[in-house]
Amino acid sequence: MKIITGVQFAEEMQQIGTTQQQNEDLDRTVLDMISRVRAKGDEALVEYTEQFDNVKIESFIVSKEEFEEARASVSETFKNAIRKARRNIQAFHEGQQERSWFTTDGNGVLLGQKVTPLDSVGIYVPGGKAAYPSTVLMNAIPAKIAGVQKIAITTPPQPDGKVNPHVLVAAQEAGVDTIYKVGGAQAIAALAYGTESIEKVVKIVGPGNAYVAQAKKWVFGEVAIDMIAGPSEICVVADETAEPKFVAADLLSQAEHDERATAICITTSQSFAEALQTEVNEQTIALERKEIIEKSIEQNGRLVVVETLAEAFELVNELAPEHLQLMIENPMENMQFINNAGAIFLGNHSPEALGDYYAGPNHTLPTSGTSTFSSPLGVYDFLKKSSIIQYSEQALLDAADDIITLATAEGLSAHANSIAIRKVDHSCVEK
Repeated sequence: MKIITGVQFAEEMQQIGTTQQQNEDLDRTVLDMISRVRAKGDEALVEYTEQFDNVKIESFIVSKEEFEEARASVSETFKNAIRKARRNIQAFHEGQQERSWFTTDGNGVLLGQKVTPLDSVGIYVPGGKAAYPSTVLMNAIPAKIAGVQKIAITTPPQPDGKVNPHVLVAAQEAGVDTIYKVGGAQAIAALAYGTESIEKVVKIVGPGNAYVAQAKKWVFGEVAIDMIAGPSEICVVADETAEPKFVAADLLSQAEHDERATAICITTSQSFAEALQTEVNEQTIALERKEIIEKSIEQNGRLVVVETLAEAFELVNELAPEHLQLMIENPMENMQFINNAGAIFLGNHSPEALGDYYAGPNHTLPTSGTSTFSSPLGVYDFLKKSSIIQYSEQALLDAADDIITLATAEGLSAHANSIAIRKVDHSCVEK
């Protein structure tokens, strides 16, 4: 893991894998897949599932028997852990609930906002080499709390044609009973446009590979999406109070996701950087995903030495990382200097993995620098709001001349007339 200065890092920042690169070949492939699913429905899904997953699907819908089989096959230890995680995630997200509100000025004007849950949501849960029951909880629980009535999950089938049992048990714990055995860009297209087996939804959420992310981009507008997620990112700000072996472990926990993942430590101590470099090398050797980690660290891993914490915070705000760990003295006091980060973890005993699985806040976070303007997934992502306006006749008459003036200034005479005609009507009634 390369040690560089803060000045060097500022120069390199745009080259490190924090942005989604445009890929014309990827776009063409994804658009073709979307078109085929729209035209051929289930037939296209069967073909793509056989092509990419080597599975011949007869029914995309997970049956009651498959749920029962999954529940019997997972350990009680897993069931207990997923229940505890569910309770923590639910408790946190219940604090995000929003309610309709109304106000009146006592002079015939009532204003307000009506909050309504979305009708339906599709959750994409990645599959393939790994299973992600945590993704099920993080996406389904806030949707449930928001009041979404129709929640469906799509996830790639395993080689045996079934869905990973841990994912199914997590879905049951989250209260989701509609799961489709289909993955990739084709699953996104199916959720966006509907097929014979898969019901169209109004919003799609959940992470995926580059094909899934690009498909979400192309169907946006037909449906809503949560975000276009890029590779995973972690940034640790550390001083001499941090433990090198802890920091190394946390950096590597993100590097194992993907060769394009970003793992960065910014420190005020040269000796700490050197100790951390040694720890990263030693810990990597023993990890199962060693090859992925080594590529990620080589391409996007950096140990950045700066003069002051103020310089570190300035670099963090420019980087706008998905995950930020403040492993420094007085992290709570220093948190005020952080403006751009998806999730902030304070101290030596709050590792990023705690947030991934258990603590409660959502692990679906803005990547690729988008924490400058966006937030973690939450209950608010599954709600829509309608403005409420009610004026009495007198309240409208009191405002009529001002509205007519503004409409006339914009050259919109029909707008002005819709107000003026009520003034005339009122005058006629009085006479």
